[in-house]
Amino acid sequence: MKENDFIYESNQLIDGKVKWIAPSNIALVKYWGKKSVQLPKNPSISFTLSDCVTETEVIYFTKKRKKEFVDFDYSFNGMPKKEFDSKIELFFKRIYKYVPWVRNFCFQINSKNSFPHSSGIASSASFMASLSLCLMDIEKSLFPKMKLDYFNNKASFLSRLGSGSASRSINGPICLWGSSPLLKNSNDYYAVEFGRSIHDVFKSYRDTILIIDDKKKKISSSMGHELMKNHPFLNQRIIQSNKNLDSLMYILKTGDLEGFIKIVELEALSLHALMMTSNPSYILIKPETLYVINKIIDFREITKIPICFTLDAGPNLHLLYPENFSSKVLDFINSELIKHCKNGKFILDKVGEGAKKI
Repeated sequence: MKENDFIYESNQLIDGKVKWIAPSNIALVKYWGKKSVQLPKNPSISFTLSDCVTETEVIYFTKKRKKEFVDFDYSFNGMPKKEFDSKIELFFKRIYKYVPWVRNFCFQINSKNSFPHSSGIASSASFMASLSLCLMDIEKSLFPKMKLDYFNNKASFLSRLGSGSASRSINGPICLWGSSPLLKNSNDYYAVEFGRSIHDVFKSYRDTILIIDDKKKKISSSMGHELMKNHPFLNQRIIQSNKNLDSLMYILKTGDLEGFIKIVELEALSLHALMMTSNPSYILIKPETLYVINKIIDFREITKIPICFTLDAGPNLHLLYPENFSSKVLDFINSELIKHCKNGKFILDKVGEGAKKI
């Protein structure tokens, strides 16, 4: 599908309420750096999670009088969050071309997370995905003959305009965003499912998230992407990420856990190396992050359990491992790692199937 295929106009006026849950995702091959408006410098691929979710409710009603371009109020966990308004307003400005019918409505947007926001667990992704799905649900009520593929593709397309990685939070269990010659229909505008040809071991993969720090990041992901524009290692990074993606797509089909571990950990460390070598440079990982990484590597070498780590743009670690090692990994966390987590907090999650309406 092309960009202009997603433009839909309607003058129908209806009132109602919709609610969707969208998951976070954890990128295995990272995207870092943008071209044009919310288009990736390199393709990325991710596990869709199951339990780290944002629940968003949108109450919509016909405007009584024309005023602002988009009329909305936003609350998070039941409280107004004016500091989020600018990001939501920018999102509406970007998507207006594709959903011009929004001008006819007022929106009350209410959301809540099952995990800390702004701490490197892709909370922007799950929120923008859930909000986009709500808007698509409203559009579907205006256009009942809409097909499911169109619904999901446009939801991913809209999500991307709010948060790039949000495009990968619509479907599951594995999604690719960005053009790759190895996957038909892959493109820069919306994410596509990797397909059902993945090896069985990855269909039930576990992701345990260690909350090293739950404070808001000093440097947002948006700022980090901006700093990639003139990064000295940008071209090398694009080459590296495409090579890693090609290898990982093969691994996801064959179940090569050793190869999986090598690429996933390399991608995590490369992401944070790019941050440290930006101008200005910045560091999001904490001393405890590095300590736990070394503990994980030692544990893997001693036990031969195929556990690995990855990170998003923050200090919190994702432990990835096959389902059948869950009890041993949990024992390891409780005996060695929990003391390095903020208030002993960690989140048990797993690969999921994508967003759902509630």
